[in-house]
Amino acid sequence: MRKIIQLLLILVTAIHLNGQELNCTITVNADKIPGSNKQIFSTLETSLNEFVNQKRWTNFNYKPQELINCNLTITVLEQTGTDFKGHIQIQSSRPVYNSTYETPVFNFKDDNFSFQYTEFEPLQYNANSFESNLVSVISFYVHIILGMDADSFALNAGTPYFTKAQDIVVLSQQSGYAGWNQNDGSKTRFTLIDNLLSPTYSMFRKAMFDYHFNGLDMMSKDKKMAKQAIYESVLTLKAIYDSRPNAFLLRIFMDSKADEIVDVFSDGPRFDTSKLKDDLLRISPINASKWEAIK
Repeated sequence: MRKIIQLLLILVTAIHLNGQELNCTITVNADKIPGSNKQIFSTLETSLNEFVNQKRWTNFNYKPQELINCNLTITVLEQTGTDFKGHIQIQSSRPVYNSTYETPVFNFKDDNFSFQYTEFEPLQYNANSFESNLVSVISFYVHIILGMDADSFALNAGTPYFTKAQDIVVLSQQSGYAGWNQNDGSKTRFTLIDNLLSPTYSMFRKAMFDYHFNGLDMMSKDKKMAKQAIYESVLTLKAIYDSRPNAFLLRIFMDSKADEIVDVFSDGPRFDTSKLKDDLLRISPINASKWEAIK
């Protein structure tokens, strides 16, 4: 199965191999910026795509069919000279075993995004220093994508990537840019990585693994067993909700999975969904209309 052996080895070895890891499409939307000269945004878009897709981010060799599909959409809302402000939407997915279906793994909008950029300036990632907020934010989310993908194949396999994302946060905290510090709000890059690596939310990562590996990946073998595993992952999330009802990671999960959960339990072998719907309603009341569609 895809990358399982490699991912299980990640915690005990580092093998230096060639190859990139991501099949990433980065889009820069500057429709809100007045003026007819938008060449700088086209240049930025090209540079970012090359930066992310041509760089080796890990020590593992990914085959073409194993590349992680992701999309980053940067929306620029303000420009003052070489200073830009806006937001960035991050989405990633991975294939479900023995199917043509791609399941969403991570879906998040970061509203604390501002950066400086001069056309044609090189984009360089240095793991030991803060180079620019643009490079730091993009590199941070690359490691989040890698970590979330790894966690969906092997329990806690994403830890090395999350640790690197946390290192980026630490290096960026004195930059003056928003999103890197604890006092910047509750839905920031700081909160995201702090929660992912916190023992308090370790059950979230177990739920991610059970949902994907024991749930979706088993659909082709035993749909009823797979549904049970997905249901149990929801119970794990419910346990988090019971102790921390406003947990940021619960929203992260539901933003990615709400529609899929409805599809899973509205098709295939019958499954008693009464308690499932009640738990989902408690965890994510904002999706109440979706949960009602579960039969």
